[in-house]
Amino acid sequence: MPPSQPSCPQQADSTASRPDTSAAPAVDLTVIVPAYDEEDRLGPTLEAIRAHLAADEGATAWELIVVDDGSTDATADIAEAAAATEPRIRLLRTPDNRGKGHAVRTGVLASRGRRVLVTDADLATPIEELGLLARSLDAGATAAVGSRALPGSRIAVRQHAVRELMGRAGSRLIRAAAVPGIRDTQCGFKLFDGDKVRTAFARSRMDGWSYDVELLRFFHQRGWEVDEVPVRWSHQPGSKIRPLAYPTVLADLVRLRWHAADPVRLAVPALFLLVSFVLYGGLWGGLGHSYLADSGSDQTQWEWFFAVTADNVAHLHNPLFTELQNFPLGVNLMANTAMLGLSVPLAPVTLAFGAHVTWAIVLTGGLAVTACSWYWLIAKRFVRSRWAAALGGGFCAFAPPMISHGNAHPNFLVLFMIPLIVDRMLRLCEGTRPTRDAVLLGLFLTYQIFLGEEALLLAVTGLVLFAFGYAVADPDAARAVSGRLLRGLGIAALVALPLVAYPLGWQFLGAQSYHSVLHGEVGNNPMALLEYATRSLGGDARTAASLSVNRTEENAFFGWPLVALAVALVVRMWHQPRVRALGFTALAAAVLSLGRTIPLLGTDRTLPGPWRLVGKLPFFESVIESRVAMICVPALGILLALACDRLAARRMRSERERSHRRLGWAALAVALLPLVPTPYRTVEREPVPAFIADGTWREHVRPGRTLVPVPVPSPSDTEALHWQVRADLGFAFPGGYFNGPWGPDRIGIYGPQPRPTSELLRQIHETGKLPAIGDQQRREFREDLRFWKADAIVLAPETNGAALREAVTSLTGTEPRKTGGVWVWDVADPKSSPSGV
Repeated sequence: MPPSQPSCPQQADSTASRPDTSAAPAVDLTVIVPAYDEEDRLGPTLEAIRAHLAADEGATAWELIVVDDGSTDATADIAEAAAATEPRIRLLRTPDNRGKGHAVRTGVLASRGRRVLVTDADLATPIEELGLLARSLDAGATAAVGSRALPGSRIAVRQHAVRELMGRAGSRLIRAAAVPGIRDTQCGFKLFDGDKVRTAFARSRMDGWSYDVELLRFFHQRGWEVDEVPVRWSHQPGSKIRPLAYPTVLADLVRLRWHAADPVRLAVPALFLLVSFVLYGGLWGGLGHSYLADSGSDQTQWEWFFAVTADNVAHLHNPLFTELQNFPLGVNLMANTAMLGLSVPLAPVTLAFGAHVTWAIVLTGGLAVTACSWYWLIAKRFVRSRWAAALGGGFCAFAPPMISHGNAHPNFLVLFMIPLIVDRMLRLCEGTRPTRDAVLLGLFLTYQIFLGEEALLLAVTGLVLFAFGYAVADPDAARAVSGRLLRGLGIAALVALPLVAYPLGWQFLGAQSYHSVLHGEVGNNPMALLEYATRSLGGDARTAASLSVNRTEENAFFGWPLVALAVALVVRMWHQPRVRALGFTALAAAVLSLGRTIPLLGTDRTLPGPWRLVGKLPFFESVIESRVAMICVPALGILLALACDRLAARRMRSERERSHRRLGWAALAVALLPLVPTPYRTVEREPVPAFIADGTWREHVRPGRTLVPVPVPSPSDTEALHWQVRADLGFAFPGGYFNGPWGPDRIGIYGPQPRPTSELLRQIHETGKLPAIGDQQRREFREDLRFWKADAIVLAPETNGAALREAVTSLTGTEPRKTGGVWVWDVADPKSSPSGV
């Protein structure tokens, strides 16, 4: 029968369309009870609801709709019997079991109530709690949801501990992904404004348990007020929720976010990822044999870090130390840029596909994710236009200093945690949830330490500069938030310190630790701020080379048009304290990056730079000062986003205003187009000798002993690291490329402490001249072999190889044997024990 005759049971087909109820008189309240195989509980539930509503007979006109979702028991019969005695009860039936969401939708779209209550058939929340929800609607809310998670909630009988834990985890995920602010979306007791809930269900698609999430997200997106109300609740036996419901809800959340996603929000990350793949196309096109031409020795070193960390994880070894390089002293991995925050979680990838794949993933993915992270922060905190945020986020990740470090330094490329840290600090200033935000900040800082400590130090420096600039620009606002911020930072420190105490203790006090790395003066030339980098579209390799240490340290190179534009933007938006603070941050960082002495252009004179003071501070003494210019990148990126947002939002009524807008877009184009990065150049990697590749080395090196490459590995000669990775880390060797201590003061240096033999072979390799080799050199050689526990000396085809071969032959007193493409001297001491490592 049609819905206008509610006195008789009704069958309703399972459809998503809204039934025509326009001819039916409206009622004050509709109660919807979805039911599937509820013959044991439905009767008492319907009687309790009817009795409660009938008690208020004169004030409320009501109807009660039972939706039988394809039950296989007597559920429908019980509902029909109730309808036969009470004309305001209706039964709607679906031919098949389609899910709770479909059943509720069927009932709501057939409802006529000015308000609609949805309640479960087990009546876990008593119907008497309806008045609490009704008061919220009386106060102006459009929906009131019963909650088991608020302080005033009263839980009579709790669920099983595992189910309760899963429910809490699910609620947190739902809040984060779809319905912010609602702690309990799944409690089956909700009251809605009738017209609005019918509108929402007419557009809903979820048929399962997650229909609540879709519905409440619809209300949230429309700005319709939803109140969460603490209620009584008691777990009822016979729940229909099975373990598979939890992954199903998770899948529904993914579907919900995917279908509701703004195309711009999807397009921007996809664009960032595409750009990253284009830049590293040469690396991906030759996985395993392509080498970044401008990375020097660093690609080999980083692949070694990834391989060694994965091996430590697989064999449950100490991830902070290894003896595979610099044998027998070893390498302090925590004191080197091993990026344990990525190398450890990516260990399965390294073990399955190789360190070269991990290297490509870290560079490509790190660049794209960093861009996305800055884009998210700028969109959330600074601008309204998504494309303006995309411009700022893209600049923060793809600016010339970042692209320069993308040759070889992923610890300065993978910076996706920095925007998250900045956002959490801004939350502390707001003071909404200070303890939670402080704890999360502590965890974020901890993780960043395992991604890159120097990058974190530079980020903190930039934040201090910004805070100082903002305090000067708006002292009242700074005073208002300083207390909250300092308290939050204190809590964050208390969270982080216990987590990093042991790793940092190992870094600064453990084996092969050191105090500082002295680089000498490596400040930026002032002209470097105005020129273009090698990998920029407008760059010139010769000019960049004359103004930087190497292509991995082109830490400025913003180009004069961008510098001029940044000055103009600060002047134009001077009224905004945040703009003045950003301008100060960029200027101060640029000046600091000039180093201890600042040359006066056009003269041979210099001025003392402020780095003379900063460089004496703890930790800063190890920083390459030219890298401080990287602080300018996010400051400039946010300024560009603000300018783009201003141009996109302004309504230009006059021709003059339109001309100014066109001029603004042109200025952005002139400043940014020359900075567009070009793809990284790759070269074919040197092949690994067959002696290593086919495992012949095993016949010459016993377990616990070492293979000594000639020349002894150093930061300028790292091919042995690649050999070791190809040999599945089966042998150790002396020397290598790492940071370690030197001398009694334990000053940090690159590479091993020199030994007589390694120095002798290095000089021969560099000069090609064979010095006189006498008894002293042979005595020192034998002592070094004993120290290194050497079994074999290996010379691959090498520059000045003939002189090196003659030198080693003279030192050993034996002729080498050519095998597997290398010269081999077996120097094993037959009296030595291979177990004495």
